Amino acid sequence: MNANWRKSSLACFDALPGERIVAIDMHTAGEPLRIVLDAPFFPHGADILARRRDASEGPWDRFRRVLMFEPRGHADMYGAIITAPVTKGASFGVLFMHNEGYSTMCGHAIIALGKAAVELGWVQAVEPETVVQIDAPAGLVTARVNVREGRALSVRFANVPSYAATLDQTVAVPGLGDVRFDVGYGGAYYAFVDATSVGLQLDLDNGRHIAAAGMAIKHAVMDALPIHHPEFADLGFLYGTIFIGPAADPRHHSRHVCVFADGGIDRSPTGTGVSARLALLHARQQIAVGEWIAIESITGETFGGRVLEDLKYHGMPAVIAEVEGSAHFTGCHTFLVEPGDPLAQGFLVR
Repeated sequence: MNANWRKSSLACFDALPGERIVAIDMHTAGEPLRIVLDAPFFPHGADILARRRDASEGPWDRFRRVLMFEPRGHADMYGAIITAPVTKGASFGVLFMHNEGYSTMCGHAIIALGKAAVELGWVQAVEPETVVQIDAPAGLVTARVNVREGRALSVRFANVPSYAATLDQTVAVPGLGDVRFDVGYGGAYYAFVDATSVGLQLDLDNGRHIAAAGMAIKHAVMDALPIHHPEFADLGFLYGTIFIGPAADPRHHSRHVCVFADGGIDRSPTGTGVSARLALLHARQQIAVGEWIAIESITGETFGGRVLEDLKYHGMPAVIAEVEGSAHFTGCHTFLVEPGDPLAQGFLVR
């Protein structure tokens, strides 16, 4: 083999025909994030919600399938598209994507993007804390990055207003019977269900059962309970089901496993879900303002969270929740969509 085979192979790859997408991969508590840095074109619009609609309805959506689906991704893949900011003081905007479409808010992604912003030089790093404001579809989010010697050790973010949408509801679910649930909003709407009430153990060996039960409950709740966001119609839909169970570590408050979009399982505790859960706990007077709790994920990793303040949001009791976690880089990729590839647009195997 030629001594320069590595360099010559890269040069040959650069010369191959096809569309290229450059991305950085990270994970937060095990949940992946594929951050798109460069592509043939990007979604456009005057604000982040308009860009989200353009991504969903326009030609960009084929790139979502390319990046999220096999053979480049998988059914539980998650991604972020960096855009220009729209709010004064924001560093950048972001669109979130997954196997079904585009999220309205994503906590694990905000944590990863805070780290990326500091360590990749998107913002000027300030020690001991760098503030990064990010335009998300649900609203402006403020991330605070714990920085030591140029490294981002952890990130905490103050979320958009979170609230209990409804408490103590019951819905008939095929195969599960009557299921009790609450609905909370933390930038996205979730149905919260006690895992033991439907016979689930929240561990890595039960992924298929968790996903099936989560989707059955999600569809039943969607049919029984219309959801309307008080400000933006684009945000008014049920995103997923979050099962609550006992923590494996007695120092932690509880465990979350979120089934989102089209049956994806969040490997993290779900940052928006933790925000919504804090709102539910506060509505029931089970947690005080400023009280930190740790919530586990299916991987055993945790997010910390607390209620920063309570407030009224369009006349409803709501809170500003703060969630903290850490993220890690896993790779940097140049993806190629080669002409003539019959599977170029991706596929999923369940």
